[in-house]
Amino acid sequence: SLHGLTRTNISNMVEGVVNGFQKKLEVQGVGYRVAKQGKNLVMNLGFSHDVIVSENEDIQIEAPDANTIIIKGIDKQKVGQFAAEIREKRPPEPYKGKGIRYAGEHIIRKEGKAGKGK
Repeated sequence: SLHGLTRTNISNMVEGVVNGFQKKLEVQGVGYRVAKQGKNLVMNLGFSHDVIVSENEDIQIEAPDANTIIIKGIDKQKVGQFAAEIREKRPPEPYKGKGIRYAGEHIIRKEGKAGKGK
């Protein structure tokens, strides 16, 4: 019963060594930005402090511009887990869509309160 799982895991290991895996994250929001400083990713996410995440030995982080994070590595599971941990720092909120999202991720938006004068 584990044949399919094993086959897929081995296939992912081979593909990871040959091509590598990558996840792209987008940071959206006024004043939200990311920068790479040495081996650390410094994220300004609207908190009173910067959020700092360090690279693992298996994972490389790139920040090509202030609103994009690219995570690369050879282990598909570790790349996905690391991307999820970064997204968890400020997940996208449903009203304005601010936060960290996967590239191409669709956020279901909500309407705000009705209000009196509107």
